[in-house]
Amino acid sequence: MQKQTEIYMKQNHMTRPGDGVLVGLSGGADSVGLLLVLWKLRETFQISLRALHVHHGLRGAEADRDAAFSRMLCERLEIPFYEFRIDAAKEALDRKCSVEEAGRLARYRLYEETARAWEEEIRQVHIATAHHADDNAETVLFNLFRGSGLTGLSGIAPVRGRIIRPLLWAQRSEIQTWLRQQGQDWVEDSTNQESEYSRNWLRNELLPAVEERLNAQAVRHIDQAGRRIRQADAYLEEVAEEWFQKHAPDGKADAKALAEQAEIVQGYIVRRLFLKSKMPLRDVAETHVQAVRELLHQGTGKSISLPHGFRAVNIYGFLEVRPLSHPGERKGVLFPGIQNGNLLQMHTFPCEKGDEFPKNQYTKWFDYDKIKGTLSVRTRRTGDYLILPSGGSKTIARYMIDEKIPKEKREQILLLAEGSHVLWVVGFRISEYYKIEEHTENILQVTCDGGKDYGR
Repeated sequence: MQKQTEIYMKQNHMTRPGDGVLVGLSGGADSVGLLLVLWKLRETFQISLRALHVHHGLRGAEADRDAAFSRMLCERLEIPFYEFRIDAAKEALDRKCSVEEAGRLARYRLYEETARAWEEEIRQVHIATAHHADDNAETVLFNLFRGSGLTGLSGIAPVRGRIIRPLLWAQRSEIQTWLRQQGQDWVEDSTNQESEYSRNWLRNELLPAVEERLNAQAVRHIDQAGRRIRQADAYLEEVAEEWFQKHAPDGKADAKALAEQAEIVQGYIVRRLFLKSKMPLRDVAETHVQAVRELLHQGTGKSISLPHGFRAVNIYGFLEVRPLSHPGERKGVLFPGIQNGNLLQMHTFPCEKGDEFPKNQYTKWFDYDKIKGTLSVRTRRTGDYLILPSGGSKTIARYMIDEKIPKEKREQILLLAEGSHVLWVVGFRISEYYKIEEHTENILQVTCDGGKDYGR
């Protein structure tokens, strides 16, 4: 473990003599293994160590135990220790995101603030996180199943800015075996054993089944594939950047020149258009990129709607991505105060001739003018229904049965509804009544927060 970590850190140029390394320490096996191996390598690399623990205000006494364990471990190793306490549940409400995401954002914010403060004393500080090969395999598979491009399939990078991941080469089982050999214990987060969340299901059920039935080295092979994909991704990014500087320096891409590029390069250039327009990429899927590419072969004035209130438009042979608040367009309206509204992002904008709407599981578009009452985001109730393409109606209860949705999942699936009329069974289908038609004047765009599996 110690020797392989040393080799991996040198291969990826993680530190230089005199640097500081701030270790994210939860008390679990992964972070304890990271802290201990860096402690053993501190003289080899001539680095200084400190550790930081974040108490998220969740899990009660178990979280208190984790903090106390982390503090005592650092005291024994004589490593300076920082402990911060946050209210992750409150931060999730304030940020309108999941508790897990709020906790992650808070941790990295505290890592960054602490590292910057330490840099007043020494030249450079790195933040070491305990990601390992199993985490990488889970990330690759998770992104694969969600329809990610090469960037998502490349997995977790060994180095990103000041963040380093010295144990990314190792599997979880190797870390735990080494800790036992060292006589070092750790604490277990009981929520890691729950498979309700997608990540935990991949970790606890899918990957072990693949290793047992297909190949015991599956995690290693996924990790290797991710590394090769990362190399290809970096090369294609360079190609796209070179093209962009030549053909779209002002953010407007020459459609003819772009159409002459290989399909995969076109996708990278389109994403650069998104970035240039400051469009958030968090909810962007391959379907959005494909829809923008199709504009290359359409006439001037053709456009499509994108997440977060953005639009891609072909204007006289130039492809541009711009927000709906662009001069001449009405600014999108965000719907406040809707029950569970933090899970769905809603905007309205005027329908323009030539608008096209790509098929997307987690972004839907509706005829806003057909909505007369108050919208709510909730789970199913007796009497809920939607309209079918035939013009008839179907109760949501019957729809879920016909779609063979497991009984235990039916109460978890979100509905966007106007009274008892359901506009959207989130992640599934929409009501025919609210679909956009030729004479639609105003559009409601609804995006499920990051495509999370609310009940799926």
